[in-house]
Amino acid sequence: MPNPNTTPSLHPASKRLLPWLVAVAFFMESLDTTILNTAVPAIAAALKVAPLSMKSVLASYTLSLAVFIPISGWMADRFGTRRVFASAIGLFTLGSFLCGISSNIHILVACRILQGCGGAMMVPVGRLTLVRTFAKSELVRAMSFVAIPGLVGPMLGPIAGGLIVAYFHWRVIFFVNIPIGLAGLYMVYLHLPDYREQRTNPLDVTGLLLFGSGIGLLSYVLEVFGEHTLGAGEILAMLAVSALLLASYGFRAGRTKFPLLRLSLFRIRTFRSAVSGSFFTRLGIGGIPFLFPLLYQVGLGFTPVQSGMLMMPQALAAMSLKPWMPGILARVGYRGVLISNTVILGLLIALFATIGVGTPVWLIVIQAFCFGFFTSLQYTSMNTLVYADVTEEQTSSASTIASTMQQMAISFGVASASLTTAFFIPDRFHSNAPEMIHGIHRAFVVLGALTVFSTLIFAELKSGDGDSVSQHKVFHHG
Repeated sequence: MPNPNTTPSLHPASKRLLPWLVAVAFFMESLDTTILNTAVPAIAAALKVAPLSMKSVLASYTLSLAVFIPISGWMADRFGTRRVFASAIGLFTLGSFLCGISSNIHILVACRILQGCGGAMMVPVGRLTLVRTFAKSELVRAMSFVAIPGLVGPMLGPIAGGLIVAYFHWRVIFFVNIPIGLAGLYMVYLHLPDYREQRTNPLDVTGLLLFGSGIGLLSYVLEVFGEHTLGAGEILAMLAVSALLLASYGFRAGRTKFPLLRLSLFRIRTFRSAVSGSFFTRLGIGGIPFLFPLLYQVGLGFTPVQSGMLMMPQALAAMSLKPWMPGILARVGYRGVLISNTVILGLLIALFATIGVGTPVWLIVIQAFCFGFFTSLQYTSMNTLVYADVTEEQTSSASTIASTMQQMAISFGVASASLTTAFFIPDRFHSNAPEMIHGIHRAFVVLGALTVFSTLIFAELKSGDGDSVSQHKVFHHG
């Protein structure tokens, strides 16, 4: 907690507006991660690249989040929540503008990384500010309010993306963040309290360089794997360097006093199962939002607006499940839910391989709704199990590791989905609709099998695990 001497007094009006301000930042980020999916085919055509090559635009953003989330807490303690939160919104807004004026895919990827730097600070620092502002009796209400944009964003994103592509221009997708960001900056300087620590632990710069470069190189290998520009020897060499960098970080983390990520938390069984299981499950689930627009638009010939509408049922299902979540977990238990639910999710993903030209729309809607329902249950179960057996002092570190691994898995999930699809397509640069459908269908089967396989990780859980996580905990989807 912050030193009392550095804790500012907060005007009642600012305290009332603070959850709205943090919610706006959450909305910007959650909308940005989904609004782009529907526009992938249109942007690929405009930039003259294959639709599957757009994976780098999506993956670079989430990878940037994964690399920079670990230092967000240290930045807030060292420089103050107001300055860091304002800088985060400013970076995110600037990145959005630069994405909107990008002339090729390489510039677009670079600008998405800049956006990710801002996004990595926005959500954790916003959540930290709420925790330090509100008493525990008020915190659940404030955090529940802030969680709403995380549910609404994925619902509005695909439709907004479809409408923008259909009636305006794909660049507008990035420009919509600019007025929201500028309004957010104005509100920050009026209402955001400035918490900071008088003394902060030294930043693990070496750890950041080892971890960031290792993850970045691994992501690049996944990006170029299957391309004809690099041979097998070069790919294997980069994989070896990446593994060496990450192993070096793991070795260092166990021997430094203030590591970037406290890997010792993996000795806790429930934490290990939740984070590891989440990572491998998201490898299968994470690529689905990337594949759906390609299947609907490139394969089946739907318009961007129709494609966006077909992705709505997932978000609606996630929101409808929220009130039932504590009861399901209390009745079935974390072990029962995670093992059975992971298998169901894997089968549902494989079932998407049956969607073809003759599939009625109502059946697609039902499948998407069921997928959203069980995905929501999966994410909430994994996200809350993380905190089952960690102490108060370990909560911040546990949250950082969970958030970092989550973003890494989403980034790698998109790359895995694209790689698998490309593997089953003869020529991904000149594929026709039937070939694209065939490749995506095969990818669904492979990703479904990978998801079912991740059930083995949850098998180490015991029947009483997670009972200590009280039902008043905020259930966060993501």
